[in-house]
Amino acid sequence: MKSVKKWLGNKPSKCDVCGADVKQGFVDGRTKHGPWGILCGMCHKEIGVGLGTGYGQKYELQDGEYIKING
Repeated sequence: MKSVKKWLGNKPSKCDVCGADVKQGFVDGRTKHGPWGILCGMCHKEIGVGLGTGYGQKYELQDGEYIKING
C-alpha cells in the first residue's frame, strides 16, 4: 500500500505570487527566479520549474487535509 504524504505546515490560503486563493490545491515549488513559495496553478505554470525533488510538490485538498499528489 502506498503511503500518503500530507502537508504538515500551516494551511496556506493565498498564492505567494499573485495572492489568489489556494483552497483546493497548490504547489510548494521553486520559481524561475530562484525562491520557493506556495503557488497557485496559474503561477506555477507561468514561473514554476516543474514538479519533483528539487522542483516542487503538488498538493490537493482531500477530506480537509492537503495530500501530495505529484512531485
